[in-house]
Parts: sequence; C-alpha cells; structure tokens
Amino acid sequence: MNALLLAAEGEPQPPLLPHLDELVIGLIAFVIVFGFLAKKLLPNINKVLGERREAIEGGIEKAESAQIEAQSVLEQYKAQLAEARHEAARLRQEATEQGTAIIQEMKAEGQRQREEIIAAGHSQIEADRKAAATSLRQDVGKLATDLAGKLVGESLEDAARQSRTIDRFLDELEEKAEAVR
Repeated sequence: MNALLLAAEGEPQPPLLPHLDELVIGLIAFVIVFGFLAKKLLPNINKVLGERREAIEGGIEKAESAQIEAQSVLEQYKAQLAEARHEAARLRQEATEQGTAIIQEMKAEGQRQREEIIAAGHSQIEADRKAAATSLRQDVGKLATDLAGKLVGESLEDAARQSRTIDRFLDELEEKAEAVR
C-alpha cells in the first residue's frame, strides 16, 4: 500500500518494491508451477521415496535376519567350542588316569620282578649254602676220619663205620652251634 500512496503522490517508486501487476503475475505463475509440481513431480518423488523406504526397510529386515542368523551361528560355535573344551578336558582326565594306571602297573611289575630276583637269589644262596655245607661236611668228615684214625690208632676205612662216625661228629657240632645261638 505504501507503493500506491507513493505512486499517487508522483514520487518515483523505490527499486526494492515490485509493481502490483508484477506481483499478481508472479503469484499466478507460482500457483501454476506449484500446481504442476504437485500434480506431476510430487507423485514421482513420493514413489521414489516409497521405493527407497521399502528398500531401506527391506535392507533393515535383511540385516536383522542376517544378525539373527549370525547370532545363531555364534551360539552354535560357542556350543561346539564348549563341547570341544569338555571333550579335551575328558581326554586329559582319561590320559591322566591311564598314565597313573600304567605307572601303577609298572611299579607292580617292577616289585614282582624284584621279588622274583630276591627269591631266586635266596634260593641260589640256599642251594650254594647246602652245596657248601655238603662239601664242607665231606671235607670235614674226611679230615675227622683221618684224625680219628690217627688218634684211635685204628683204621676207620670201613665206609659204614666212617659214615656213622662222621654223621655223629657233625651232628654234635651242629647241636653245639645251635646251643650257642
């Protein structure tokens, strides 16, 4: 309205204020362009935005399903890992038990062999002692017979007499040895 008052008074119109007819033409052009855009361009824009929204939502759904699948695979992996750890612990326990059993068997076998060696040694010592005693008995008997023959002045060559004399002498020696112990 200021422009109309200024124009009526004869003063020049300021350059920043448009003329009324330009303002009306501009407004009409704006409504036409806006109507064209609303009728033609806006549905296409809405269509493209809808497709993008669906693609994004589909991508989100795919991502969620992939995440669920990945979570499932992770749980399976964790279960398999736990099972493998449990199996490894079981195998370690079995190996330890088997090792302990083998060690016990080897100790028992070693003890048995030791006992056999000791028993064999004792029996060998006993056999050697008996052989030595028999040999000693024969030697002592022979010496005793010779000595007795010299003391008595009679020959003790008779085998039966010699054997009885030797046995009696050795028995007396054994009795004295046992009495001393």
